[in-house]
Amino acid sequence: MPSHVLDASAVIALMNREPGAERVRELIRSGGAGISTVNVSEVATKLIARGADPQIAEFHCRSLGLEFVAVDPGIAFAAAALLPFTAALGLSLGDRLCLATAASFGVPAVTADRAWARLTGAVVEVIR
Repeated sequence: MPSHVLDASAVIALMNREPGAERVRELIRSGGAGISTVNVSEVATKLIARGADPQIAEFHCRSLGLEFVAVDPGIAFAAAALLPFTAALGLSLGDRLCLATAASFGVPAVTADRAWARLTGAVVEVIR
């Protein structure tokens, strides 16, 4: 069970050595960071869009040592139910899946997206 669930933006911040990367590194080193399979797909997609070979993108994502959490129907429907509470902030389906995955474990969702700080009723850690 993960102690934190990372959003794609947090992992991308780590890979790009952006502000907040050290916090993400700490969470991964602690051995408790997880990511939904949808969010890891977002990370791999970013790498491929920047020219990475798909196999290299997969290797980089797997080498981070994150726990991959499959999106089951319960998480999928919980993410859909978040739409009314997140639409005004512009949160995407991937964002809502990260939040729903974290909520399913009762742990914080970790993101680089400052808009998440305005969410109410969710446990969120913004890394920058």
